[in-house]
Amino acid sequence: MECACLCGLGSSRGRQCRQECQGPAEMAAADGKPALAPAEKHVEADVAARCCAESGGIASPMPPPHCSLQDLPVEMLVEIFASLPSTDLASLAQACTKFHHILHTDSIWRRRCREEFGIRENLQNLEMISMSYQEVYAKLFHPYRHILGLWQLDRAYRTLLNVVVDGLCITGWMCKLSLDTHVDGPMHFKASFRIRLTERKSATVECMEGRLSRPHHGHILIEKDRFTTLCKMTDHQADSLAWLWGGQSWALVKEDSLTYRRLYLPPSHPDDLIRPGLFRGNCDAFGLQIAMLSFHGKYARVTRVTGTAKVLEIHLMHRIQLRDGEIFRNFNELSRVVEEIGKQVILEQQQQQQGDGTEESEGHGWQSPAQPSVGEFGAAAAEEQPVPFVLPVGVRSRDQNYPRTCRMCFYGVDTVTDTLGSGFTFTCRLPGVFLLFDENHFGFIWLKAKYFFLYRRVQNTFQNVEAPSPQAFLEMLKNIQSMP
Repeated sequence: MECACLCGLGSSRGRQCRQECQGPAEMAAADGKPALAPAEKHVEADVAARCCAESGGIASPMPPPHCSLQDLPVEMLVEIFASLPSTDLASLAQACTKFHHILHTDSIWRRRCREEFGIRENLQNLEMISMSYQEVYAKLFHPYRHILGLWQLDRAYRTLLNVVVDGLCITGWMCKLSLDTHVDGPMHFKASFRIRLTERKSATVECMEGRLSRPHHGHILIEKDRFTTLCKMTDHQADSLAWLWGGQSWALVKEDSLTYRRLYLPPSHPDDLIRPGLFRGNCDAFGLQIAMLSFHGKYARVTRVTGTAKVLEIHLMHRIQLRDGEIFRNFNELSRVVEEIGKQVILEQQQQQQGDGTEESEGHGWQSPAQPSVGEFGAAAAEEQPVPFVLPVGVRSRDQNYPRTCRMCFYGVDTVTDTLGSGFTFTCRLPGVFLLFDENHFGFIWLKAKYFFLYRRVQNTFQNVEAPSPQAFLEMLKNIQSMP
């Protein structure tokens, strides 16, 4: 290969190769003697081609006039096909018989399994179930690839489900809603279902719920941005819910199906106040909950993704100056400042609605998270000098292990949506103070109830959580907020 390439480039080694391939007649022509006839040139060209081929080069330094992909060697086609996404391989298999046979090469599918799904199983494990990488891809990864990622249980007792590739299985891990008050503790997961390959060469769905945790047969129905698990055993759901709530005895619902909605993590921008993502907080009496922090231009949003529907609006244009923490020494003074900012926010929203009505038409200013946030705050957050912080006298908190320094504070509104038994839905908007402690901690003081909530960043990493578009992410946020 090197010889042929270099021959075409005219390097010193290439000239040496051509001299070795030249016949006596051509050497004479080079010395000023008569050149060879056209027919003799053709014969000598074939000899030169064979010489380059025997030395490791390509048969011809120049491609034929009508060269196509089919003319390439099989080894080269295998390497090319292995680098293509699986969506292109299906079309290539229908192009011609040669491509169809080449795509049965297992090394192609081994690379697809490794690059697309991170599987690094050895051949011995596959031989135990008498299966090839192509079969693993076709029977397991391809039909169930759409359920990989992070999901939210579509029920009032919402929780998270993380579906991942686990060797030659796909496993759904359900997050436990801990009753602990410490946000720094680890997240606990339990296997809810798994999809595995058997010796019958078919993917089997197994439900992992149950009082004895014995796997049993189940089904999965996949739709766009949601899927449903089906199981004939209805009594195991009670045990699952009791596990979710730390073994407490609640009014449990027995169901034979569970539906999950897809969750996307918010994209980040250099001008964001801090890096967006998932945070754990001691939000209410039901224990630690998980919320999502995202930025939308002049606003930030903390959307609870587990537990009851709850949204915290952060007005980045209305900052509360700390003055070395003095403002928090007097709760009445803090309440007065927040009340004045609240009146100003309402006035601005009314003026905006009377104006063009585009940005604040619903009392919100949510922009796409892909758009830049208020850059001055994002840059200032990194340079802001922390000041001492203590909770105002009379403010309660379930977690006393909060940071003792704070960087920035903003006006915020805690919005709680609930549905009564009659089907009537009400929304309560409660003002407060959003506190940015550091990159991994923030809090909110609910002034009316004199209560403090602490949030800490979730350190777990999740795969397949990128939104396909900013619009898809915003639509997901609306669905979370509308869920009671």
